[in-house]
Amino acid sequence: MKSAVPENAAKGAGLEEAVARFVRHLGEERRASPHTVAAYRRDLAQLIAHVQERRGRVRGPGDLDVFVLRGFLGQLARTHAPPSIGRKIAAVRAFLRWLERRGEIEKNPAAELELPKVRRPMPTFVNADAAAEVVEAPDEATAEGQRDRAILEVLYASGLRVSELVGLDVGDVEITADGGRARVLGKGSKERIVPVGSLACGAITRWLGRREELRNPKTGALDERALFVSRLGRRISVRQVQHLVHRYGALGAGRADLHPHALRHTFATHLLDGGADLRAIQKMLGHASLSTTQRYAHVSIDHLTKVYDAAHPLARRSPTKTAGPEVAPPRAPRARTKG
Repeated sequence: MKSAVPENAAKGAGLEEAVARFVRHLGEERRASPHTVAAYRRDLAQLIAHVQERRGRVRGPGDLDVFVLRGFLGQLARTHAPPSIGRKIAAVRAFLRWLERRGEIEKNPAAELELPKVRRPMPTFVNADAAAEVVEAPDEATAEGQRDRAILEVLYASGLRVSELVGLDVGDVEITADGGRARVLGKGSKERIVPVGSLACGAITRWLGRREELRNPKTGALDERALFVSRLGRRISVRQVQHLVHRYGALGAGRADLHPHALRHTFATHLLDGGADLRAIQKMLGHASLSTTQRYAHVSIDHLTKVYDAAHPLARRSPTKTAGPEVAPPRAPRARTKG
């Protein structure tokens, strides 16, 4: 049964007004992130511009049909890559599906659109040795070095998104004798609890012992809530964390292309290689769908195939010879020491 339509949302309402209501719904009712709301607003503004430019007969969402939307799709195909087109059409589908649920349109014409095929790249990750080299790269003789070590340890130990990491407060982390856990606010303001390994806990404890040293040198101000602060005493930003991961990626493992999300991918891949259950990894990462987490299964299989090809006698045997050249087996991951 369709929900009642508010008096101010009559079926003849203009397209722009309907989009404005949908965007408000995303932010206020669905509690989508500001980034998501802004992206939907931009994508739907492009639909409005197309309609105004090419199809003057469209007065409101009820006038949209599959032919109008196919024209929009054709316009996008001339100027945008398949991933961008897919995201914009997904925004249009969500908008029209919302109107259909509210009874403001009889049918969602976007359901008939075929999205372009998008080949998703495999997640970037590093091996255990390289991850250890990156995490251990900061100079812990300084307060900033202690902070950076703690940041890198948490990213690798708990697989947090960078936005989740910078949003952590001191009170969100509980440290115990055998490890710890953190309360994380993820996408859509969904809260989850993630484990924090003993090495990461040790790094956090050392950092908290020197956190006072990063008070603003001019004002003496220090964000009392934020777990990680900048040298000006303010909550550290996403951009600052991205820069420090780039820096320590180059310094520790020769990987200047490393980014915070690569450490999240590395966390998931290493858990899967170690035998962790896919659904457990899904919960720790905060993925809404298991299909998102399953990408790491493909990465792991790729990795296992390479290990097999390098180490197994049958894999090394040449098809024309009885034995191939000697190939050294892969080096075992370096044991990380506490401290």
